[in-house]
Amino acid sequence: MTHILFIALKFILERKRQTFVSIAGVSIGVAAFIVMASLMNGFQNYFIEQAIDLNAHITIKVKPQTVEDKIVRRYYGENVVADVYGAKPEEKKDKITNYRFIISKYSKEPDFLGLAPHLVGQAIVKYSTLEKSATVIGIDPIQERKASVIDKFVENSNINSLLTDRNSIIIGKLLAKDLGIDQLNKKVIITFPNGSQGIFKVADFFNSGITTLDQTRLYINIRTYQAMTNRPGEVNEIIIKLKDVNKAERLARKIGSETGYYAESWQKAYKNFLQLFKIQNYITYMIVFAILVVSAFGIFNIIMMVVMEKRKDIAILMAMGYEKEDIIKIFTVQGLLNGVAGAVIGSVVGYGIQEWLSSINLDVEGLVRAKGFILDRSFIYYIYGVVFAFVFSLVASFYPSYKASKLNPVDIFRSG
Repeated sequence: MTHILFIALKFILERKRQTFVSIAGVSIGVAAFIVMASLMNGFQNYFIEQAIDLNAHITIKVKPQTVEDKIVRRYYGENVVADVYGAKPEEKKDKITNYRFIISKYSKEPDFLGLAPHLVGQAIVKYSTLEKSATVIGIDPIQERKASVIDKFVENSNINSLLTDRNSIIIGKLLAKDLGIDQLNKKVIITFPNGSQGIFKVADFFNSGITTLDQTRLYINIRTYQAMTNRPGEVNEIIIKLKDVNKAERLARKIGSETGYYAESWQKAYKNFLQLFKIQNYITYMIVFAILVVSAFGIFNIIMMVVMEKRKDIAILMAMGYEKEDIIKIFTVQGLLNGVAGAVIGSVVGYGIQEWLSSINLDVEGLVRAKGFILDRSFIYYIYGVVFAFVFSLVASFYPSYKASKLNPVDIFRSG
């Protein structure tokens, strides 16, 4: 095997410029895969982690039911076939009537870590002359801690102020910024849907890093919210925290069938984003695949040219006793050496780019907010990059190697 490696290296070094180009192509493909996978998966994992922490693993709520053909069937019978457009949802009270029983029942289940009631609605928040709409969530801080990690996103850890002072609120960081609030203890006026108003003190800021939530969310004591909206003892959501978030979809179906309410898992709540992430991954892999295919064609062309130029050398090797399998090994090893060299260099370059990106300090504003790029530094991307380079190099070098093994040394010597 040593002599095969020696001959393969000699063929490589005789064409330094072409070898450099082929190695560079593989290096670019591997580095691109490592960096793009790190960026894409870093962002996606960050978003999913935040989404899982911020929103319930499972949410139980009342879902409006639309019976499109109810009136049609009443007058024309059950056998009529009709399509109804623009049907109004059925009037139904936004209330979970037996929420205490549900919380008590599922609190004993081993898959559940905690449950908490919510009263969710809309309101207008006014500070000075500025007004903004907000999603108001009435919570019980004690139960909320069992069913979520809200303390992680409250900047000054003042969530207990909702218990000690029922006229205090926790307001989204960006919502406060839009209203011109940059300090605690500022007073705001909240107007609720039933027309009632109240003056509330800002006890803390809610800062999740997800823009849409920080621009709209506002927490208030659930008893205060019930009193202000004339809904004593009512809740319209129950949030559930699970031991294993991957079981959310299955457990949501079970809860829905047992309670009769709509149970939504976090996967269903963020279905659109998860589909978008899949599309992003497909695009990333297609781009890297295209780069590696181009580099594979480079290896293919170079080895093919070597085979054509080294026909006499191949004939001499065969005359010396080299078998067809040995000729295949020589040129296959040549391609693999290019691929391995490109994979190593690409991995080093990819690591260097990751380090550079992680050192950049900039405010990323969009779907999420972060200080700089969010990277997933998993070692698995380097393994995948090396494997891809190895496979593409092997495939690209095999056909020229096979063609070289089919040369007839007698014909080559006769042709001069």
